[in-house]
Amino acid sequence: MSPVLQTRGLCKSFGALRVAANIDFALERGARHALIGPNGAGKTTFVNLLTGRLPPSAGQVLLGGEDITRLSQAARVKRGLGRTFQINTLFAGMSVLDNIALGIAERRGVAGRLWRAANAHEAVRSEALELLAMLGLNDDAGRRVADLPYGKQRLVEIAIALGLRPKVLLLDEPAAGVPSLESERILDALGRLPADIAILIIEHDMDLVFRFARRITVLVQGEVLCEGAPEEIVADRRVQQAFLGERRNV
Repeated sequence: MSPVLQTRGLCKSFGALRVAANIDFALERGARHALIGPNGAGKTTFVNLLTGRLPPSAGQVLLGGEDITRLSQAARVKRGLGRTFQINTLFAGMSVLDNIALGIAERRGVAGRLWRAANAHEAVRSEALELLAMLGLNDDAGRRVADLPYGKQRLVEIAIALGLRPKVLLLDEPAAGVPSLESERILDALGRLPADIAILIIEHDMDLVFRFARRITVLVQGEVLCEGAPEEIVADRRVQQAFLGERRNV
């Protein structure tokens, strides 16, 4: 089976500064994959190259076997590439339901025809409520996003990304700034996502990473250091030296 998302020789430089160096990467359909590395390893840069936020200096990005290297961010989203950001981009003054409904309405092509709240459109509202139920946010539908704890705001952002019906979901530090109790809620929600969506998570919380991922890629100074199952990554001395420190159990 061919990967749903793949890079070939992906490179990015800013003048003499090299931030991605010949990255070959493959994400299978339904994958639960994590990308880890020390600060400055190039993890977010790599995600920005995947999504089209940054153009590569060389190499290719393929989605479902199609070369999308030169496509815009919006075109990649329409082809099934969704993402969240380190810092959420929600409409804080609007309700949770309306935030999610707006994304769904845009995907359905009805956003420009809505004169009332997006959730007033029956099909849009129904789909938004299904996503809320999936992520355990039923009771928060009518609350303003600004009134939610930060962990739940991260879940709203994931719900919006899911509303775009992605084949691949890139989660850039979903637990960043989230207390441990709320990060547990995020991990639980990730476990309920559709099994056919390939998920790549970029995260510093190693407990979350090792509990979520079935495969891990380690990035150091813009290069892939190694890739493997969690137990292989833990046992790799190079990873211990570069990032993890003392050996841990998983």
